[in-house]
Amino acid sequence: MGKVFRRYFYFFIFLKILVGTSFADDSLVRINSILDSHCIKCHGEGGKVKGKVNLKELRSANLISSKPELLEALIGVVKDREMPPEDEPPLSDSERGELLKWLEVKLSDSIKDQPFLPTQIRRMNRFQYNNSVVDLLELDRPIFRLNERLMRRRENYFKPETKKMPPQVRISTRPLSKDIDNQRPEGFRGVASFPQDKRAEHGYDNRADHLTLSPLLMESFLNLSQTISESPDLNSKECRSWPWLFASPESTNAEDAEEIIRSRLTKLFRRAFRRPVDPVTLDRFVKFTLDQLDTGATFEDTMRSVIAVVLSMPDFLYFYGVSDSKNSADENDESQIIRNFELASRLALFFWSSIPDDPLLDLAEQGKLSDPQVLSSQIDRMLNDQKLSRFCDSFPAQWLQLDRLITSVPDPKKFPYFYLVDGYRSSMHMMPEPLLLFETIFIEDRSIIELLDPKYTWENPMLKANYEGHAKAGHDVVTQLFRRVPLNDPRRGGVITNAAIMTMTATPTRTQPITRGAWINAVIFNDPPEPPPADIPPLPEDDNDELAKLTIRERLALHRERKDCAGCHNKIDPMGFAMENYGPTGVWRDKYENGREVDVSGVLFNQYEFKTFPEFKEIIIKEKDRFVRGFISHLLSYALSRELDPADSPALDEMTDKAMAGEDGMRDVLKSIAMSDPFLQMDNFKRNEKIEDSKGNVPQSP
Repeated sequence: MGKVFRRYFYFFIFLKILVGTSFADDSLVRINSILDSHCIKCHGEGGKVKGKVNLKELRSANLISSKPELLEALIGVVKDREMPPEDEPPLSDSERGELLKWLEVKLSDSIKDQPFLPTQIRRMNRFQYNNSVVDLLELDRPIFRLNERLMRRRENYFKPETKKMPPQVRISTRPLSKDIDNQRPEGFRGVASFPQDKRAEHGYDNRADHLTLSPLLMESFLNLSQTISESPDLNSKECRSWPWLFASPESTNAEDAEEIIRSRLTKLFRRAFRRPVDPVTLDRFVKFTLDQLDTGATFEDTMRSVIAVVLSMPDFLYFYGVSDSKNSADENDESQIIRNFELASRLALFFWSSIPDDPLLDLAEQGKLSDPQVLSSQIDRMLNDQKLSRFCDSFPAQWLQLDRLITSVPDPKKFPYFYLVDGYRSSMHMMPEPLLLFETIFIEDRSIIELLDPKYTWENPMLKANYEGHAKAGHDVVTQLFRRVPLNDPRRGGVITNAAIMTMTATPTRTQPITRGAWINAVIFNDPPEPPPADIPPLPEDDNDELAKLTIRERLALHRERKDCAGCHNKIDPMGFAMENYGPTGVWRDKYENGREVDVSGVLFNQYEFKTFPEFKEIIIKEKDRFVRGFISHLLSYALSRELDPADSPALDEMTDKAMAGEDGMRDVLKSIAMSDPFLQMDNFKRNEKIEDSKGNVPQSP
């Protein structure tokens, strides 16, 4: 009996090794059967390894659970029916469901102990530097020109505390960095900024891995801090911090004067460094101030010198993580929590692109900011602050990649209506439309789904004329009056269909379905395609009779017959061709110039057929969870100043589920980002460790 038992026992052990599963789990036998029937043929059988993925080898060595990036990719292609390919037997709905469930479990196991990607030490970008100096010194205007702001408000309509946008707003834009408003100069006299920071290819200009500091840039920072401190515009009228920072103390007593100086510098340094200053640094600056006064320097000039130094110190220029632990004596304790002061900085950077204000720093110093109820209350306060306009100045323009519109130049002969008085372009009037939509959804706390399908838009006469494709209307090229108008036509409205996106994704003479499809995948679904092979020639223009007879779809079909391109094009093309009714400047068309009908039909996500653009839009709204997750992942990447990885997936799933369950207001979504595990945890935290309350020790200067 014992021999028989052992024989069967060893037989089951052999089966376990053979199929890479547990003899107690029959469901995994089914999974292996699905893989063998639909996947292994192209990914492991006979040495064939398509896409550099050998599922047979990974399964037999039980290594698939150690590949979270691969698991995420597999989930995506199985969910979207990209795999198996069209020329292979398809998965049944039950098989697809079983395989997805198994892959999701494997992914969960793979990342449960994986730490979040570290957010590297990084300097302020130019936008953050300006805002931080403005808040530090309590100024009412920028210290230098900010070309990052693609739209400027000519009225103080941005009042999030009211939760109401006015029916019309007055704004202006700055094309090609040219100042056209002839109003008060933007920036302090004598202050020259450093170059604008570039946006990451699929990210933002606050990415830590892009914010390096070369010797030349360091020299620019040193010069910048000096010119700020010496600017004649830094005076008692422009600077609300003047009474407590620059004004001479009333007391002439030496002991009183030193105490006043120490108090002022303590307040200044806590703001500038986002944490209490260490005693050594404070004593050094107090001594410097007293020595300067002893040599006959005025108090104002002395404090200007202090400001020049502070604005160029690494403590001010750099953001970096400061770890703390429950038991500081145990250096190996992995339960380190995010410091309250670091949390204050993260919140201020995310919402205000600046440094924390005094209320945040007070709560951080008391060790209370990390308390969930206190944190929630502070987030609400920050979202109602007018400094939130900086988030609307920075995130939506970069998310939508609107900087590409600046260099769009439609052919003047084909599109004469695009060019306005004195050569100014309609792009000036296109750019505010999606930005004002984003502001409206934030201020009025509307559903983020309205980014795709609002029942209103913002327009002025010149933008309306462009949509109608006729001559210019009006001459408001300096300050533009935009009105909120209702929409009933599904062809208008939302960030996908506005003229700005249509124009910047076209050539001067024709549309680019591939470019538009790639934009939708990258921006709307946060699923950017791989770059095309380097040896792919550009699509020829219709400069001969034969090409002129073809539609864009027909020319592209002839242009791309390579099998290694098909995978990406199957995902990109339906998105891009769906937009073909929109000409190179966003004007609706039913026929091409050659008289051929525009064909926008396609299959979306490999399962939904559509024949018209309204049908395409209906599918996008129906599958809104894809957009919601993509939009939240964009926000989280922006908030963390880094790219995302599989360890962030559980938080993304949780926030997406909450939004799909009804918490999809813009403020709810922003708040969920700021209270998510990736945002609240230290870089070396495990994803399942929660934020706790702690003051911690005062960090030393880097």
